[in-house]
Amino acid sequence: MRAFFATVIASLVALAALVALAQPTVPSLPFHDSLRGMTPINEETKPPLIAPTENKDVIRGLNYAQQPPTIPHKIDNYQLDKNANRCLACHARSRAEESGAVPVAVSHYMDRDGVVSGHLSPRRYFCTQCHVPQADAKPLVGNSFVAVEDIKPQAPKNQKR
Repeated sequence: MRAFFATVIASLVALAALVALAQPTVPSLPFHDSLRGMTPINEETKPPLIAPTENKDVIRGLNYAQQPPTIPHKIDNYQLDKNANRCLACHARSRAEESGAVPVAVSHYMDRDGVVSGHLSPRRYFCTQCHVPQADAKPLVGNSFVAVEDIKPQAPKNQKR
């Protein structure tokens, strides 16, 4: 009985090897990656230059749902640590009107239980963990996102009864 099973297993292994050999081979294509270009994976590529930060104070549209707004101005040398948050000098709700800046969203004053307090939530204190400065750079991938508020309602079609 053992000899029978050994013969069956050997036959299956041989059949699998024949099937693998019979598969058509794909010609070797040159390596290409949208971020690395033609640089093989085992070699380092020269990184592109960092795009200069825009300083236009123009608020851009969103690229995906729930995206935090980008920062439309330079933030070089802003102090943003546990002792100070330079962003709040203009964006604090008490300072936004006089500075002309967009005030910090009410959601930033909520704790994780949804309770609104009179001070900025500690988990929303470090602005640059979500918000980033804008740069005029070519997108790496295409994007056809349309925000809900930009979708125009269509008139209802006449339906026959």
